[in-house]
Amino acid sequence: METMTATIERITADTIAPAAETTRDAGTTRQKATRYVFAGLRVALGWTFLWAFLDKMFGLGHETAAKAAWINGGSPTKGFLTFGAAGPFKGFYNEIAGAAWADWLFMLGLLGIGVALILGIGTRVAAVAGGLLLVMMWTAALPPENNPFMDDHLIYAGLLAGLALVDAGDTLGLGRAWARLPLVQRLPWLK
Repeated sequence: METMTATIERITADTIAPAAETTRDAGTTRQKATRYVFAGLRVALGWTFLWAFLDKMFGLGHETAAKAAWINGGSPTKGFLTFGAAGPFKGFYNEIAGAAWADWLFMLGLLGIGVALILGIGTRVAAVAGGLLLVMMWTAALPPENNPFMDDHLIYAGLLAGLALVDAGDTLGLGRAWARLPLVQRLPWLK
């Protein structure tokens, strides 16, 4: 006959150990799912930036007509910053509307942020640059149309910060390979 101690040990081994394995497996599954969700959000947000670049560059007709394309002499900043800017920063944005340096910075920012996010490289730099660009876009039309202060620009900026914090470029991206580059190892902020 089994002793009381042996019975308790058997019950413990049969019930607690499988429960621990189930919890560990569930945590692993949840963590994996979380990584894939953030990777999907990273790619989707990257496409948002890259699409804005492509449409403004080539006038693909979604928001930018072909005649207003940057390659056809149009300015990606002039229209909105001249006619769409509102609120306390309107004067500032009106002054820089259509300036060559503003067009170049805006377009290079859209391209660089979009490509970095889609590839999963330089997500920290892309998050900072994208966050800055999004906050500037938010300040260009204050207050927002549908809310006293909140709009999608601020939500996207917060999402960018989260993507950088969880190393979202490591899943479905080149983030791990990028992090092994000697330059990135010397300057980890490039990760």
